[in-house]
Amino acid sequence: MHLELVTIVVAEYDPAIDFFVNILDFDLIEDSPSLTNDGRPKRWVVVRPPASATGILLARADGDRQLPAIGNQVAGRVGFFLRVDDFDASYHRMSSAGVQFVTEPRTETYGRVAVFNDVSGNRWDLLGPPAPASS
Repeated sequence: MHLELVTIVVAEYDPAIDFFVNILDFDLIEDSPSLTNDGRPKRWVVVRPPASATGILLARADGDRQLPAIGNQVAGRVGFFLRVDDFDASYHRMSSAGVQFVTEPRTETYGRVAVFNDVSGNRWDLLGPPAPASS
């Protein structure tokens, strides 16, 4: 058993694809025409970090009930956690690409961390490996 997909509600597909693929370096797994439950056109868009089993379904907000979820998937908390092997390289690459970091990098027992906003305004932790234990 594994978690296959989680959904992030976005304002528009293309800017979200651009952010996840060109800025975060995710893979675009699928971008297919689809239909809503009542037959209107939509797209089925899935992105995924390289070599990851879990992907993100980028779902364009559909209607008044879903619009407030854009950028507020988890009520302003950090709700997504992106673990990278080289924290400093990822942080500098993302910063140079215009990613909005809302905290400065810091070191915690679980690793290096900095909070950033995705294209919709959801908060993510960028996580790097923990520092080697000193003897």
